[in-house]
Amino acid sequence: MLKTRTLRRAATGALLAATLLAGGCATQTTYRPATASQRTGYSDRQIEANRFMVSFAGNGYTPRDTVERYLLYRAAELTVQHGFDYFVLADRGTDKSTHTFATPEPFAGGLYGGWGPSWRYRGRGFGWRSWDPFWGGPFWDQGLDVQTIEQFEAHAEIVMGLGPKPERNIHAFDARDVLQHLGPTIVLPTPGKR
Repeated sequence: MLKTRTLRRAATGALLAATLLAGGCATQTTYRPATASQRTGYSDRQIEANRFMVSFAGNGYTPRDTVERYLLYRAAELTVQHGFDYFVLADRGTDKSTHTFATPEPFAGGLYGGWGPSWRYRGRGFGWRSWDPFWGGPFWDQGLDVQTIEQFEAHAEIVMGLGPKPERNIHAFDARDVLQHLGPTIVLPTPGKR
C-alpha cells in the first residue's frame, strides 16, 4: 500500500513537471509540412494534373484564422510550384475538434496520501464526484483543473489554371498575389526545430 502511494506521488510529480515543461514552450503551429509523427502542418495530395486536395492542421494554440490563412498560402505555393497562375477553391471547409479534460490537483489527496474520511456521490450531469470534509465540499473547490482545447483543420480542393484568374469567380485567387500579400504573416519554424 505504501509503495502504491509512493508510485502515485512520483507519477503525479512527473506529470506536473511534464505539464509545466510543455506549457512553457507551447506555441501555435508554424508553417511546415505535416509528418507521420507530427500531424500538425500542411499536407496535399494530387488528384489530377491540375487538381489537388490541400489541408492545414493546427495545434491547440493555433487560431482558426491562422489555419485558414496557411491553407490559402499553401494552395498558392503549390500552384506556382506546378507552373500555374491561379487556383480556384472547388470545395473548402474548416473542422473544429474540441477536447475537454479534467486533471486532479496534485495535492488534492491530503497530507496522508489520500487517507481520510471522504464520500462519493453521483452528481447530476457530472457522474461520480467526491466530498471530503477537510479539502472541499461538493459545490465548491473540487480539486480539478478543467481545460478545453480546440483544434482547427482547414481543407480545400483546388483547381489550378493558366493565365489571368477568372474575374467573375469569387473563389478564384491569383497565386502570386496571395504569396505576396500573405507571405509577411507566415511564421516559419526556427531552424533546427520542427
